[in-house]
Amino acid sequence: MPEQQPTRGTPQPPRGPNALVRAERLLQIAFILPAAVIVGWLIGEALDRWLHQHWIYIVGIIVGCIAGFMDVIRIISVNTQDNQDRS
Repeated sequence: MPEQQPTRGTPQPPRGPNALVRAERLLQIAFILPAAVIVGWLIGEALDRWLHQHWIYIVGIIVGCIAGFMDVIRIISVNTQDNQDRS
C-alpha cells in the first residue's frame, strides 16, 4: 500500500532530536510545580521548627506555588517563541 502524502497546510508533528528536546521541555512542567511546592513546604517547616511557630509552612507553600507558576509560565513562553520562530 502506498504511503499517503500529507496535504499542503497540514502541520506535521516534529521528528528527530528537536522533537525530543521540545517534549522534554514540556515534560518539565509536570515536575516543576509539585517540586516547587514541596521545597517551599520543607523550607517553611524548617523555619517553623527553628522559630517555634506553626504558620510559616503556609507561607512556604504559597511562595513555592508562586515560584512554580512563574517557572511554568517561563517554560511555556520560551516554547511558544520557539514554535513561532520555526513557523
